[in-house]
Formats: sequence, structure tokens, C-alpha cells
Amino acid sequence: MNYYREEKQVEMVETGHGHSSCVLLNQEQGCTNGCCAGISYYNETEYTPAAVHPDQEGFLVLSGKGWAKVGKQEFFVQKDMAFLAPRGVSHQMKTCTEEEPLVLFWFHAQG
Repeated sequence: MNYYREEKQVEMVETGHGHSSCVLLNQEQGCTNGCCAGISYYNETEYTPAAVHPDQEGFLVLSGKGWAKVGKQEFFVQKDMAFLAPRGVSHQMKTCTEEEPLVLFWFHAQG
């Protein structure tokens, strides 16, 4: 079992609304209990459709600037900032400018 994987080794999935994502860590790398991690790119200045998960999701901004909406709270995000979407709470992201995507590392973990 390899406990690592590079972004270039996985398929980028276009999910629509200017959002694409790839899963870097999952069961194949030893994740258990729903744990997984990856990278997402946000290329549009309009919010993505709201996502809600049965577990918590953490984020770290790798590059770009944008906005996040977690529940009713909306806030500016930029490089090196981390934030959390609690279990069952809707969340959305968007970039500030279509010339520079908002790039996030994300992970899911049981709450």
C-alpha cells in the first residue's frame, strides 16, 4: 500500500459551476472511517451550489483569493487561511477573479 499520491497521479473531476476537484487520499492510501483529502479549484466569481456532508470538512487555502459561505456566515479567504464546515452545515466557495482560481486543500473527517 502506498500512503501517498501526487496530484498528477489522479484524475481531475469537473463538477460544474467553475469547480473541479481531485481526491488525493482515500481508502487506497489507508484512510478509514470516511477520511479523505484532496484539492479543489474554483474558477468562477459566483458561488458554487451549496454542499452539505454527513461529516466535517476542513479547508486550507493554497493560493488565490475568494469568498466562502459556511451556513449563514460569509467571509473572505486567502492563502494560508484555514476554515471548517461542520457536519450537516451547507458551504459554498467562489474566487475573487476568474483570472486566478481559488485553490483549496480539503479533508473530510468524522465529527
